[in-house]
Amino acid sequence: MLKRKSIQVVFMFELRMSLQSLMVALVMVMVFLSPCPGMSAPQGEPDDEAFDVENYDLNSEDWENLDVNIYGDSYDYDDLDQEIEVGTIAPDTPSPASQSTAQHYEEEKTVPTLPPAPISLDFKGPGLFGPETGLGMPTCLLCVCIGGSVYCDDTGMDQIPPLPKDTTHFYGRFNKIRHVKNTDFLNLNKLQSIDLTGNQVSGMDEDVFRSLTQLQELLLADNNIQVLPELPVTMRRIDLRNNKLVNHGLHSEGFKEMSQLEFLYLSSNNLDYVPTPLPLSLRVLHLQDNNIQSLQEDTFCDRHDRNFIRRNLEDIRLDSNPLNINLFAQAYVCLPRLPVGSH
Repeated sequence: MLKRKSIQVVFMFELRMSLQSLMVALVMVMVFLSPCPGMSAPQGEPDDEAFDVENYDLNSEDWENLDVNIYGDSYDYDDLDQEIEVGTIAPDTPSPASQSTAQHYEEEKTVPTLPPAPISLDFKGPGLFGPETGLGMPTCLLCVCIGGSVYCDDTGMDQIPPLPKDTTHFYGRFNKIRHVKNTDFLNLNKLQSIDLTGNQVSGMDEDVFRSLTQLQELLLADNNIQVLPELPVTMRRIDLRNNKLVNHGLHSEGFKEMSQLEFLYLSSNNLDYVPTPLPLSLRVLHLQDNNIQSLQEDTFCDRHDRNFIRRNLEDIRLDSNPLNINLFAQAYVCLPRLPVGSH
């Protein structure tokens, strides 16, 4: 009996200590859960009678009659062996705000990246290599620039690119250029030579060459030109072979003021007569394979001056024309050499 009572005393002591620990834990939880001291209810005096643990009498009849077997013996520990069924817990439902954010993120991922806006051409822009082309690169990276010469031969381009402002010679041969605009050579005050041989040029703006005060060579052979714009008087060489020129497509007396013109190539066109007057500086005139049928007395000579001699014009080609040159001897009597043609 004494042994049983000792066990009860020890058990009650442990229970007392557990109750004290529980009270301390409850007080701490209430302190931490309070939102802020200013908003919490005023703390009252603790009820010592309700929590007077130290005054409990372990030797009272209540403690002696306490059945320790009611603690622990009736608990079924086999319940701990029950397996937890996977998937029975409902998944967390995302809030509307997080759903909206995720949807916006997915939309941003699926929106295709737009290409950069095309670069507009600015023919008056500053810079050593001029403005940028439609490909976004300076012309001298697309073509070859050596000194003042720009070589864009056989590049497949269909328009003249913006050229460096110090360009003196431009070569755009064997491409697909159809039209030459008045902005193509704007502000190129040093330009001396333009070579567009072997393109598909069929039209040119009237004032495209007018501002080129240093232009000396214009090479437009093997194109589809019917009308020739006004040219500066500084020309020395003009090559219009194998085009579709007709006489009314040339300016009246368009070559007269070209005091430095030496080479004029007009073969394989649709000309009906020699475009006169011709400057005295002319050395070579090629008109073969046209539709010229007659010559005038003052075509090459001066009918008012029988002593006039045109010394510079040494090469005249009139072959492959419906023309008998023997019938128009007065037209070339002033020349140092006879023209080439049918007799």
